[in-house]
Amino acid sequence: MDAQVTTHGDTGIELQLLLEAIFHEYHYDFRCYSEVSLRRRVRAALVHFGCGTISRLQERLLHEPEVFPVLLRYLTVQVSEMFRDPSYFRSIREVVVPYLATYPTVKVWVPGCATGEEAYSLAIVLAEEGLLERTLIYATDIHPDSLRRAEDGVFDLGRFARFSESYLLAGGKASLSDYYMARYSSAIIDRSLKESILFSDHSLATDSAFAEVELISCRNVLIYFERELQDRAVGVFLDSLCRKGFVGLGSQESLRFSRHAAAFAELVTEDRIYQRLG
Repeated sequence: MDAQVTTHGDTGIELQLLLEAIFHEYHYDFRCYSEVSLRRRVRAALVHFGCGTISRLQERLLHEPEVFPVLLRYLTVQVSEMFRDPSYFRSIREVVVPYLATYPTVKVWVPGCATGEEAYSLAIVLAEEGLLERTLIYATDIHPDSLRRAEDGVFDLGRFARFSESYLLAGGKASLSDYYMARYSSAIIDRSLKESILFSDHSLATDSAFAEVELISCRNVLIYFERELQDRAVGVFLDSLCRKGFVGLGSQESLRFSRHAAAFAELVTEDRIYQRLG
């Protein structure tokens, strides 16, 4: 019978103890992530590891070093697409890029970049608007395997028919195929895009600002955080943004209820794009 995480008894304590063990043993902090989301992911991990309880999973985590890298894949969300929500990228192109064009150099930060699709999407937009040569994109995540895949820039070719449709809806000026090379069943991202992106490890739960940037694109990350961690992350964004810099969030996210809300103005409400006040 599949292992299950129940919603009664002491499983809440078990879950918190598991997260504490992960933090103290491996220095990854999931303690302020959404409990509903974590329960769903831990439930899947219990089935994979054949553990009947969270306590048993914690025991294996502490005594079997090979368990944590696999568990980390369950605890982090590594689903991404190129030009997801095309209207967002159209707004970046039409509303934000004219501001960015006034800077001699541009720095962009993509926290929670997963396997890199969003970072490459932004690179394409900036390339088509003539800004990529003077832009550095920081793409960060807590998952080392995802960062390696992102840096490799090799994706399943079968996904690119959908990506191409989204690219055109996002105001693409050419063909998405201009930006990758098809080889067998893989799409290999063009080197010119890779050269403008620096992939590195960063945690919004524990790390601070590391560079001043003009644009932060952090989409569908905050929804997995509890309010306290959301506020922490937005504080890091605020510390990282230059005066009049921009933040883009996912379609289900908002700065409106953040304790830092007064520091931002809504620039494109429907696409969740904000500008830091001067």
